[in-house]
Amino acid sequence: MTGSVRFVLGGRVVEVRDADPTTTVLNWLRANGRPGSKEGCAEGDCGACTVVLGDLAADGRVRYRAVNACILFLPMIDGKLLLTVEDLAGADGELHPVQAAMVDKHASQCGFCTPGFVMALFALHHDQRAADGGLTDGAIHDALAGNLCRCTGYRPILDAARTMAAERSDDRFDRAEEGIATVLRSIQRDGALTVTHGAASFHAPRGVDELAALFAAHPNATLVAGATDVGLWVTKQGRSLPTLIHLAQVRELHRIDEGADALEIGAAVTYTDLLPVLERRVPELAALVTRIGAAQVRNSGTLGGNIANGSPIGDSMPALLALGASLVLNRGGVRRELALNRFYHGYRKNDLKPGEFVERIRIPLPREGQRFATWKVSKRRDQDISAVCAAFLLTLDGEGRVAELRAGYGGMAATPARAPALEAAMAGQPWTVDSVAAALPALDRDFRPMTDMRASDRYRALVAKNLLMRFLLHTTGAELPSLEAVHG
Repeated sequence: MTGSVRFVLGGRVVEVRDADPTTTVLNWLRANGRPGSKEGCAEGDCGACTVVLGDLAADGRVRYRAVNACILFLPMIDGKLLLTVEDLAGADGELHPVQAAMVDKHASQCGFCTPGFVMALFALHHDQRAADGGLTDGAIHDALAGNLCRCTGYRPILDAARTMAAERSDDRFDRAEEGIATVLRSIQRDGALTVTHGAASFHAPRGVDELAALFAAHPNATLVAGATDVGLWVTKQGRSLPTLIHLAQVRELHRIDEGADALEIGAAVTYTDLLPVLERRVPELAALVTRIGAAQVRNSGTLGGNIANGSPIGDSMPALLALGASLVLNRGGVRRELALNRFYHGYRKNDLKPGEFVERIRIPLPREGQRFATWKVSKRRDQDISAVCAAFLLTLDGEGRVAELRAGYGGMAATPARAPALEAAMAGQPWTVDSVAAALPALDRDFRPMTDMRASDRYRALVAKNLLMRFLLHTTGAELPSLEAVHG
């Protein structure tokens, strides 16, 4: 093996030279005397494995974020601070405020998932909203949405979180921040990280030109940003990934450029970092993003990864299709721009050429007078996969007729897709209940949805139509006629 992974754990710099690049952080921890983090699902859903990563923010302060250790590859934490439940109590045994609140409120469940709850609350304790005294019940629920266990007393856990928020004071990590930041700065790399283990290799380039040259030389490599999906290829499918190229250290891929008419999002921008921008510029899309996974997933997952992965149920794509997004693709330094609605060719098939990657996503902003909305339908509100996701962008002419309707759907076909028959049926029609009801059968020509564990084909077809009708009501305030009148 060449190269090593360096991170801070237990107050000291750890250097790992003997791990396969696809070793998960969870497996490494449990094999090295840290059993507090548990494996529940091994797919980033249950939160039992939650740990916290600390890194240096742009202002030089230490930023703490909860992540799922079960699908995070060990080289991905190079240069970071890794905290597990074993780290929270002081050397004298004094409990961290989060732990003390859990004890005081009798908030432990069976015990298996409790460490994950504690680590999620620790990250929340260090959220800026907590420091400012603005931690609401909504923020608490959002922070715990990725910790799914409800086996016994969930209410006492919420009570502990509220107590923690109300009595928030500096903890020992706040008091040691300068020292922690100094140690983190000491292990930052100027150049790329390359780790090899037998035939396997992991590469973390620092610049987009370096990435382009590396991927051109290794076109069969697997690109990984947050590993929220790629991690499952290893933990669930047992796949071998001989060459990994990590995108999270590429500076240019973290840029967010806000223009008057569009946003340009680097492919490695996490959902968490993207959310404040969307809340200002496209709040309807921001509301959808808060339902993509949970905090642990959004802290790692990226918009670029969601697009490049191309799942039929990827939640971001219907909205981006309706907004008319395009992709800037890079192959060996040569760039081209492609409309997202031309990117997907079939199930898990796209227009990327060997050695080509998504560099940026360009999202046009709704213009004045246009109406945009998007909704996700799933069995569970939080931390769940869509049965159907739909998004609509409406432009009316001066007489209240449809100048253009763009409709993007997920969960309805082998790829996220626009609904061309529906869009054509609505063109030039008045934006009324009667016209929309008359156009609904066009969706049956656009899609032939499948039946799976999440929903039946009939349910999906009906929900797709109902979401269009919801958009009509959302934009006009019209009253909904009987379902029999709408669907015949």
